Amino acid sequence: MEKNAKIYVAGHTGLFGTALCRQLKEQGFHNLVLRRHEQLDLTNQAATNTFFEEIKPGYVILAAAKVGGIQANRTQMADFIMENMQIECNVLSAAHAVGVKKLLFLGSSCLYPGNAEQPVREEAVLTGSCEPTNEGFAIAKIAGIKMCEYYHKQYGDHFISCIPANVYGPGDDFNPETGHVISALMARMHIAKVNHVPQIEIWGSGIAEREFLYIDDAADACIKLLQAYEEPETIN
Repeated sequence: MEKNAKIYVAGHTGLFGTALCRQLKEQGFHNLVLRRHEQLDLTNQAATNTFFEEIKPGYVILAAAKVGGIQANRTQMADFIMENMQIECNVLSAAHAVGVKKLLFLGSSCLYPGNAEQPVREEAVLTGSCEPTNEGFAIAKIAGIKMCEYYHKQYGDHFISCIPANVYGPGDDFNPETGHVISALMARMHIAKVNHVPQIEIWGSGIAEREFLYIDDAADACIKLLQAYEEPETIN
């Protein structure tokens, strides 16, 4: 991938998007195309098509998504599946239409079945039910990785996808109600300490296992995949 390649990072203001931009710039990629949500609503098909036709990016990293913690996923399931499916359908179809050289779609570890054998493998996708608390988001992400695979196989588009572990780091959501597990736990503990609260409540049974990945390491891995990975099947 040439250093002056035009790279569109969708979702550049989020946790993953900011790290991707930071890593790309550090590695010498300077021709980044960035649009905030108020400039480009990726759930709007006409606006997305117009953007791709005008800009014609060479490469796309699709990190844009409606995301949230357990509570948000549980109470806004319709919004999570609808908005994420709209983003994926609009971006992938527009990228196909203008002949993008390569696209990387970011999946999520929650798309694996809740009872998948550990350590989890890519082949486990769709072999069982997702966790019911974030099923809407997970189904949308499964659709995204499958769309990349189908575009790859049917049209020869270099659309690839990956499934990162749970990421954490600078730029995370530290809201105790909407943040992911590490940031939400840090926030609750900080608030408890400041307010001299003797204990905090941690959701779950205490026996679940989670795998965590520092965000800059995850972003670096994604850039390596964009440069070198060619298979239609997703990779974790």
